[in-house]
Amino acid sequence: MSKLVRGLTLTDSISIVVGTIIGTGVFLKTATMAQTMGNPTWVLVAWIFGGALSLTGALAYAELGSIMPEAGGEYVYLKEGYGEMCGFLFGWMRFWIGAPGSIAAYAVGAVTFMSGMIDLEFIGGKTVAAVLLITFFSVLNCFSVAFGGKLNSFMTGLKLFMIIGIAVGIFFFAKEVSWSHFGESAPGVEGFIGWSAFGSAVVAALWAYDGWNNLSMVAGEIQNPKKNIPISFGIGLLIILLIYGLTNVAYFYALPFTEILSSNSSNFPDALPVATKAALSFLGTSGVTILSAAFVFSALGAMNGSILTGARVPYAMAQDGLFFKKLGEVNAKSLVPVASVLTQACVSIMLAMSGTFDQLTDYVVFSAWIFYAMVTSVVFTMRKRRPDIQRDYKTIGYPVLPAVFIIVGILLLINTVYTSPKSSMIGLGFILSGIPVFYYFKKTK
Repeated sequence: MSKLVRGLTLTDSISIVVGTIIGTGVFLKTATMAQTMGNPTWVLVAWIFGGALSLTGALAYAELGSIMPEAGGEYVYLKEGYGEMCGFLFGWMRFWIGAPGSIAAYAVGAVTFMSGMIDLEFIGGKTVAAVLLITFFSVLNCFSVAFGGKLNSFMTGLKLFMIIGIAVGIFFFAKEVSWSHFGESAPGVEGFIGWSAFGSAVVAALWAYDGWNNLSMVAGEIQNPKKNIPISFGIGLLIILLIYGLTNVAYFYALPFTEILSSNSSNFPDALPVATKAALSFLGTSGVTILSAAFVFSALGAMNGSILTGARVPYAMAQDGLFFKKLGEVNAKSLVPVASVLTQACVSIMLAMSGTFDQLTDYVVFSAWIFYAMVTSVVFTMRKRRPDIQRDYKTIGYPVLPAVFIIVGILLLINTVYTSPKSSMIGLGFILSGIPVFYYFKKTK
């Protein structure tokens, strides 16, 4: 029987961390956060806090990945820490909404930006283009994990070059820029406006950082995992913190705060994105086209990373007899779980065509952070239950930092229930709907 192979190098692993995080959030979320907090300083603090929180979670995930370097990531950790049902419920959410929702969102985002450069009607419009992109990149990831890793590394390098290029261009070539923009604020806002608002701004930042956990899903295909998994998490998150910090400082340096407040967001859906406005300060009108291309490559890179990693969760579940058997098979030639990759593509396409994937993803925010906190707590469980396991890497700052991550995660969940009760409860309800399905597979196993 064919098995997965460890074909992902250290470079590939770091690229997965970076590539699946950088999508479109860094180009768009600053406007929403500015509208929430009312001044640049607290927006930057929210970005830093979200990044530090993500890094803290990644350090805990790194220990779990080094002692359990298997395909499936969080599914494996939760199953080991709290039993098969807990692992299954994570996989249930991930299979139907988590991975396909992200893939669909990136695909539709890419074609939306692409439509500003070329006419997509000749192939049937945006929806058809999104379906074609999902299909194309899913097929590419059926060739081999090494090929998928190299493709992801190439796309990650390209979008890093573009993002850094925008920031450098603003600092060295932009006109009418000023550090005085950092002293501005929204009308009627003075200083800190409250913890609930700050929590909402952090949640917005966490969407831009989301994806840091994806590396754990392909742990079974990483070379020298005990060493490379911790290194990849650490280096990858530090790169993201540096890039996001540099980019956001560039935005506020280039634009008056009023321009950022009125950038593309739910309040101003027809406005230019904040990144485009900032790029116009040194690129002129050509900045719109250049930024559109950057958005497209960034979204496609994140989509490719999500395809590569997401398919390993249903594969791991099927290997344990807790999901459809076919999804646990590895292709004899490519040594990739092709059935899992293609099934994931089908679900992603359905969500992209339905036009409701954004709403579905909103519903699962609450449940996703429950799992993030639970997975981090597995570090404590495994230290107590299996002290005999050789740990080449131990979570930095244990037990304080993982405990802080769990506590802050719980506080963010409470804030999410307070600000979005309907979405939170629907998300939780969807997760719980997997319980009877679990017992069905458990019985047939």
